[in-house]
Amino acid sequence: MDIFEKCRDFNPARLYGARGSRVYFRSLQPSTRQGEVEIDGRSVVMAGSNDYLGLAGDPRLAEAAVRAVRRYGTGCSGARPLSGTRDIHEQLENSCAAFLGREAAVLAPSGFQTNLLLAGLLGKDDVVLGDRHNHASLVDAVRLSGAGYHRFRRSDVARAEQLFAEARPGAGRIIVTDGLFSMEGDLCDLPGITALATRHRARVVVDCAHDVGLLGATGRGAPEHFGLEDRVDLVTATFSKSLGSAGGVLAGPAEVIDFVRWRARATVFTAAMAPPVAAAALTALDIVRTEPERRGRALDVAERMHNGLRALGYDTGRSVSPIIPVAVGDQDLCLALWHRLLDAGVYVNPVVAPGRPAGQEILRVSFTPVHTDAQLDRALDAFATAGRAAGVIPRTPPGSWTPVRIARPHSAPPQRTATVPAPARPVPAQAQAQAQAQAQAPAPGRAASPQAR
Repeated sequence: MDIFEKCRDFNPARLYGARGSRVYFRSLQPSTRQGEVEIDGRSVVMAGSNDYLGLAGDPRLAEAAVRAVRRYGTGCSGARPLSGTRDIHEQLENSCAAFLGREAAVLAPSGFQTNLLLAGLLGKDDVVLGDRHNHASLVDAVRLSGAGYHRFRRSDVARAEQLFAEARPGAGRIIVTDGLFSMEGDLCDLPGITALATRHRARVVVDCAHDVGLLGATGRGAPEHFGLEDRVDLVTATFSKSLGSAGGVLAGPAEVIDFVRWRARATVFTAAMAPPVAAAALTALDIVRTEPERRGRALDVAERMHNGLRALGYDTGRSVSPIIPVAVGDQDLCLALWHRLLDAGVYVNPVVAPGRPAGQEILRVSFTPVHTDAQLDRALDAFATAGRAAGVIPRTPPGSWTPVRIARPHSAPPQRTATVPAPARPVPAQAQAQAQAQAQAPAPGRAASPQAR
């Protein structure tokens, strides 16, 4: 059989239908309006990016990248161990290590490659436990290493305990987890994971791709949010989300970082990060440090939109973050709702198989600090009209709903708030005021659980 045979027979329309095949790989162009993009010559609200702090279009990042182009050119034309290292790489590594409170750090040209660096640390005799919803790059890192990989459910620490108990005595042990899960928008059970690691002398790696810059008192991500930074051994993070650039970093003990720097194929055998990209990330890191109000606005916007959607009758799951998973539960319906929202001027992300199991399809929605209140209201109006027309939400809003409480610094211990009676005709402003007035005030505590609302 010709190995190309499968390619000739492939047709996206068979997977997603004639209309659905036009959903993905759409060309998006910059808009003159912040918080929007142009599609087919029309400006629409961008509610589908990972630009959680709104820095991707910040002119300060662009200016830093332009200066770097003038000084270094567009690329390094070499791998880091040979001719690819520049002083800006070392500056960014030192800044990342200092920001994350780690001894040292090493860069990778993409977020995916950042997690592949872990393959240089792991070996075939090691045992790795990972959350079943970990990012594909973490899974691939373990596969490349040849280590034994066992998955556990988010809250099932007892199952993880059993897996370690069954492991070969003397094996190296490590637990890898996302800090903030990219589709569900909820947090890992870091208290349970670190306690498990202590009992079994295991190391802990947290992939903070979606939470660095966003969560924690100073934006250092899930470990800081939970107050457990000293219990986490290695942190990976990407610059392509909150930091508005590209690439990523692995940070931890100097001896481990040095080992990975020399041994990981993902950095030894790839061209170094382009200097303009590093310059943009370095500038973004400085903005995260000096403008905490941007992070506060991002969390305020997320809470408003979660609760505005819930007041309309949408289910946003267990998320406590700016990642808003709007449950739809049917592929055709999900894609149809996407088209209706785009027609109404709002771009979101439809996530169907293989990204989600059949029957668990979602629209992945997120907003940023640069979205104006008018744009947020426009988005909620679009969700109301499109959702009712598609039959995803009832024409009459629910009589009550459970408000979401976003994961903030010093947020409350695990708890649920009471349901909130909905007004007869909820509007965005009412939904936001209602949630703020009736949700319990944050109590002193270290962290919010993944299910905290």
